[in-house]
Amino acid sequence: MPARAKPPTATARQEERRRRILRAGTRLACRGGFEAVQMREVAESSQVALGTLYRYFPSKVHLLVAIMQDQLERMHGTLRKKPPSGAGPAERVAQTLMGAFRALQGEPQLAEAMVRALTFADRSVSREVDQVSRLTTAIILDAMDRPEPTPGQLSAVRVIEHTWHSALIAWLSGRASIAQVQADVETACRLIGQVD
Repeated sequence: MPARAKPPTATARQEERRRRILRAGTRLACRGGFEAVQMREVAESSQVALGTLYRYFPSKVHLLVAIMQDQLERMHGTLRKKPPSGAGPAERVAQTLMGAFRALQGEPQLAEAMVRALTFADRSVSREVDQVSRLTTAIILDAMDRPEPTPGQLSAVRVIEHTWHSALIAWLSGRASIAQVQADVETACRLIGQVD
């Protein structure tokens, strides 16, 4: 008699449900940006009750920031498997951030939704926003190959993060070209070589 497969644990079921919600939110954002992500439609698409959805994500902003976190986690995993090949830390960080930017370019509606949510996030989303910031920092530090950064390097990383975020907003709103985004990111990345 074949052995019965063990039923998934509550935690495994919850994680699978959370993944379905994130996928549904991502699909809706890809189709129509921030406005297209309606919580009732996310619930229907992910086959969860609306009340369950709100237990996982209290608002659309919470959901979209979680989607951004998920995107960054995947990017971080990819970068760990295939690190950037630039000559020095500044070049590797610029290469990494522009790679992320090009990925966002492929899904501009999703990029707009995630960046808008991050920009609108209030204190109720601070834990999730902090996690997005920690992931971005980890990605930059990995690209720098600096597991133990100095305070000056951490300060440079924060400036690079802010520059990248503002460059994304400027590009999404049509105020900056891709070439301008790249120039701004590369300029900010040069700070790495100027601090100890």
